[in-house]
Amino acid sequence: MKYTTKIIINRPVLDCFSLLEDHSNIKYWQEGLESYEHISGDLGEIGSKIKLNYVFGKRQMSLTETITGKEKGKAFHFNFDTSGMHNIQENYFEALDDNTTKWVSTNHFAPTKFKSHMMLLLMPKAFKKQSKKYLNDFKKFAESETLFIK
Repeated sequence: MKYTTKIIINRPVLDCFSLLEDHSNIKYWQEGLESYEHISGDLGEIGSKIKLNYVFGKRQMSLTETITGKEKGKAFHFNFDTSGMHNIQENYFEALDDNTTKWVSTNHFAPTKFKSHMMLLLMPKAFKKQSKKYLNDFKKFAESETLFIK
């Protein structure tokens, strides 16, 4: 299953990119994230891997994030792997003006187990809804007045 999600953020494109590439910020916009740990590679660089641990109600989920592409202020691509699912995510950023960013995120979910394949068939809206929620939550985080950019 492949789909695209878009959002406009009232923040300069380089600010948005810096916030996204700093893993310590994930907790502010990805609800359910409990922890993350560096696995390999230079953190934040192409080829690096981290393990993300989430809790959704009573359900725990871990996934491995691999950075597959990065162009400062323009693109940031990942693979996410968990038991039964492979997700290719491509993120593109465009400065609409000095203080406005357009973020376009394309997700391609490829099930690796029958159960995951059935989930995609029966609940495609759930995946799209979660992606949109994370983009909206990132927007709220990025636009908050108390934010400090490194």
